[in-house]
Parts: sequence; structure tokens; C-alpha cells
Amino acid sequence: MQPVKKYSAGGLQVAVWENESKTGGKFHTVSMDRSYKDNKDNWQKTNTLRVNDIPKAVVALTRAYEFAVLKEPTIAD
Repeated sequence: MQPVKKYSAGGLQVAVWENESKTGGKFHTVSMDRSYKDNKDNWQKTNTLRVNDIPKAVVALTRAYEFAVLKEPTIAD
């Protein structure tokens, strides 16, 4: 399963996932992680943020929220 949308800011990634409820309705969930290199120079992921990551998280999460909630107008609107 792939996310329907991804946002990145620095080493921070936010993914929007489309899910289906038991009644057939659709809804979105969001995951977030940060990539970093460990002391052996290998890439790792964590869901822990550094203080300097918070503004990046705010921007990426805002974009994810806009994608999931705001609907683009259609020609019929």
C-alpha cells in the first residue's frame, strides 16, 4: 500500500494514507518520520523530533491537512 500524497521538509517526511471504513466510507490518516544517519553512517528513521524539526513538521502537517480536508472546486461548483 502506498500513500496518496507525501510531503518532505529537510529530513522529515509526512505521508497521507487513504483508508476505508467497515461501512465503506473513506478517510485519511497521516504518518510522520524523520531520517537521520547513525554513528555508523547508516540511514535510520525515527518518529522523534528535534526542536528544530518542529517548524518543518508544522509546514508538512499543514500541507497534509490541506490535502486531506480541503476539496478543490470542480467545474460544477
